[in-house]
Amino acid sequence: MATVTPAQAPAPAPTSAVPDSWVRRTTTVPPTSAYPAVDDLLAAFRALAGRHPALVTEERIGTSTLGEPLYCFTVRDTPADGRSDSTDSPDYVVVGGVHPNEPVGAVTALHLATTLCEEDALRTHFGGAWHIVPCVDPDGARLNEGWYAHPTDKRLYGRHFYRPAGREQVEWTFPFAYKDAYFDRVLPETLALMRLIDATRPRFLTTLHNSEAGGVYYYLNRPAPELYELLAAVPAAVCVPLSTGEPETPHTPRYAPAVFGAIDMRDAYDYLESLGADPAAEIGGASSAAYAEKYGTFYFVTEVPHWSHPEADDDTLTTEGYADLVRRRAEGLRETGEFLGAVLDAAAPHLAVPTPFLRSVQDFVPSLTKVAALEAERAEGLANRPATVAERYGCRASVHSFRIRFGGMLLRALEAELAAGTATPPVRAAHRELLATYTVWEDEAEPATGDPIPIATLAGMQYAALLAAADHARTRPGPTEDPR
Repeated sequence: MATVTPAQAPAPAPTSAVPDSWVRRTTTVPPTSAYPAVDDLLAAFRALAGRHPALVTEERIGTSTLGEPLYCFTVRDTPADGRSDSTDSPDYVVVGGVHPNEPVGAVTALHLATTLCEEDALRTHFGGAWHIVPCVDPDGARLNEGWYAHPTDKRLYGRHFYRPAGREQVEWTFPFAYKDAYFDRVLPETLALMRLIDATRPRFLTTLHNSEAGGVYYYLNRPAPELYELLAAVPAAVCVPLSTGEPETPHTPRYAPAVFGAIDMRDAYDYLESLGADPAAEIGGASSAAYAEKYGTFYFVTEVPHWSHPEADDDTLTTEGYADLVRRRAEGLRETGEFLGAVLDAAAPHLAVPTPFLRSVQDFVPSLTKVAALEAERAEGLANRPATVAERYGCRASVHSFRIRFGGMLLRALEAELAAGTATPPVRAAHRELLATYTVWEDEAEPATGDPIPIATLAGMQYAALLAAADHARTRPGPTEDPR
C-alpha cells in the first residue's frame, strides 16, 4: 500500500496576491504515483498534526457502518494570543471519500491541509477554520484499494472497482421529503456529516469527487458568474479539457460550459414524473448540498477525470442527430442491463456469500434497463439537431463506464463464491460467460476512455478550484434558509 508523506510544494505566488494566484496553484501538488490507502491517509494527516500541533486538531465525528472511527482534522487560523479575533469567522467543510471509487480527493485534502499549515498568508486570508474529513467512507475505500496503487491500469481499475448500492452511498442518504417521496434511512457516515454541518454551519462546503473519463466539470448550488472564467482557466492551465458534452443528468441547470447547478432530488423527482415514471420508487435520499442549504452554505464540486479525451470539449457538429445519439445510448444501456441481468439471474439462486459487490449489482443492474427506457422516452421529445463531437463522446463513454463498473462488480461477487469454495456449477458457468464478455468490453473501452492524467494534476485542479470557490463564498454569504 502506498505511503503518503506530505512534501514541499513548489513556491506559491507572492503572498500579497493570494486571491489572484488560484489558477497558478494548479501545479503545486507534489507528484505521486498512487492513491493512499485509508490507513496511510490517516497516518499522513496525523503526522501533519504532529508537526503543527498549534494549528491542527483531530476529532472523531462518527462511526462507519462496519465500526471504523470517522475523523475530522480542523486547521484553524489562530492569532498569537490563541483567541479568535472575530465573532463571524467563517467555517469551511471539505469532505473526502464520499464515493469510495473517487480517491482524488484524498490527495487534494492532504495537500490543502498541508498548505494551510505551512502558509500563514493563505490561512490568514481565509480566516476561520477548515474542517477536513479525509475519508468519510473507509469501508468502501478499502474495497477499492486493489487499484489505488496502480491507478493508470484500466483493467485493474475495473476488476477491483467498488461503488456502494444507491442507498448505501454517503452522499445520497441525507433526509429527503418531497411530494410522495420520503427518506430517513440515514447511514452512520451520513449522520456524522449532518452533525458536522450542524455544528459548523459552514460558509463553504465541498465534497471531493472525480469522474472517470473525458474532461473537467463543476457543480454549484447557486449561480456564481464571477467564478466561471476562472473555473475554465484551471484545467486549461494544465491542458486538460472541459467536459462540454452530455451532462450526468438531464435535469441539472447549466450555468456555463461545464458548470452546472448541483444535482437536486426535487428536480430529479419532477423530471421522472414528467416521463411517466414513479419517482417515489426510484429516489432515495438527498445530498449534503441540500442538507446544508438551510445555513446559506455555498456548495461546490470539482469533477476531474482519471483519463482525458480530446473529444470531451470538441463542440464541432457531427452528421448524427442528437435525438438519434440519445437513442443509441439508450440501446447500449439496455443491452448491457439485459446481459448483466441474465448473468445475475442465473447465478443469484446459488450465491451463498452476501458480499457488498452483490448488493451493489442487485441495485445497479436493474437500473440500467430503467435508465435506458427513460432515455428512449426522452429522445422522443428532443429536436433532432446535429450532435456535437463532445455529446457523442459523452454518450459513448457512459455506456463503456457502466459496462466496466457494474460488470466488474458482478465479477467480484462471483469470484467471492469461487474463492470461498461455495461456487456451484451454475455459478461457475455464469462466471465463465461474464468473463468472456467482460474481456471484450475491456478491449472496447481501452481507447474510448483516453489517456491517464497524473494524480498531482488531478488533485491540483481540484485544489485550485476549491480555493477559488471558497474565496468566493468567504465574502458572499448566502441566504439563511432554502428559498424553495
